[in-house]
Amino acid sequence: MKSQDIVVLLKLISLQDQELAKGGDQLRSESIGGDPYSVRNLEALLGISKTEIAQSIKRSVASGIARKDNRLNEPRPHRRNLFEFITRGLKFVFPAKVGPMHRGIPTAFAAPMLQQFLVSGGTYNYVWPYAEGKEMGQAIDPLIKSVSEAALKDDRLYEYLALVDAIRLGNQREVGLAADRLKSSILSK
Repeated sequence: MKSQDIVVLLKLISLQDQELAKGGDQLRSESIGGDPYSVRNLEALLGISKTEIAQSIKRSVASGIARKDNRLNEPRPHRRNLFEFITRGLKFVFPAKVGPMHRGIPTAFAAPMLQQFLVSGGTYNYVWPYAEGKEMGQAIDPLIKSVSEAALKDDRLYEYLALVDAIRLGNQREVGLAADRLKSSILSK
């Protein structure tokens, strides 16, 4: 398993959520080649090569955190298994490394959609390093290098990735808040 597998699966969940909200026709019209779940479209949205995306999906299916929908021939994340892995194992397999002060995109509970859930007690915010970022904070190694660009294209994915970072970084209280929020976001659909 690689860290990009988590990003790919969270993007697939985001696409499924968008399909429910917008409708399949609109989502197909916005995607490259008319198929939002194609490796070609995922490559454009995530900045990961088509080969890496295909390998990622194979690994995820083999590990049980995704399945192949035979009717539609599309990858489908197994939401409950993915949630369990993120909340119980991710911080051990892909620990977050805190780096020096950097300009970037806010993550964890510093992300705009999560700020109201936790008030920080004087510590610096966490950011994904990004040259065009406007926030200053302690750099966090993202799950993939292109996470900033991918998150800026998709608010839902941004929220999921910020919650994942909160779980990777946080204390017990922060992890609990992030896990509850992630559970209500990805398991309620």
